[in-house]
Amino acid sequence: MEWLSDNAWSAWLAAAAVLGAAEMLGFDLILVMVAVGALAGMVTALAGAPFALQAIVAAAAAAGMLAVVRPPIVKRLHSGPNLTLGTDKLVGRRGLTTTTVTGMTQGRIRIDGEEWTAAPYDEHLVIEPGQAIEVLQIRGATAYVHPVATLEP
Repeated sequence: MEWLSDNAWSAWLAAAAVLGAAEMLGFDLILVMVAVGALAGMVTALAGAPFALQAIVAAAAAAGMLAVVRPPIVKRLHSGPNLTLGTDKLVGRRGLTTTTVTGMTQGRIRIDGEEWTAAPYDEHLVIEPGQAIEVLQIRGATAYVHPVATLEP
């Protein structure tokens, strides 16, 4: 028993290793936070503190990790990328007009090799063929576009 009191750090390290390995079975990020608390207890043991203080430091570190560190990590892990599907993925894309696009008559645009029916977002605009545009909205099968300024030599 004297060896254990002299080498309490090794018991804390073993507890941290076991908890870390057990975390791999569930991946709830609970056991790894408790393992960090065990590592804090190990550091306290290496500093020569009594076991009661080691246990308090380990419990406080584990509670702190569970309360402060775990929630944002879990939130980030459980949220996926914002997926844009269907026509929504065209909003913000740039393309070229292939015919004249006016508020009175719809024209045609080419975006990533696909042709779309288009109308100007501002119905008072006239967008000439070959002009760069940006898609601002899709309604039905019509892309509502706005011309993009280009730098010409």
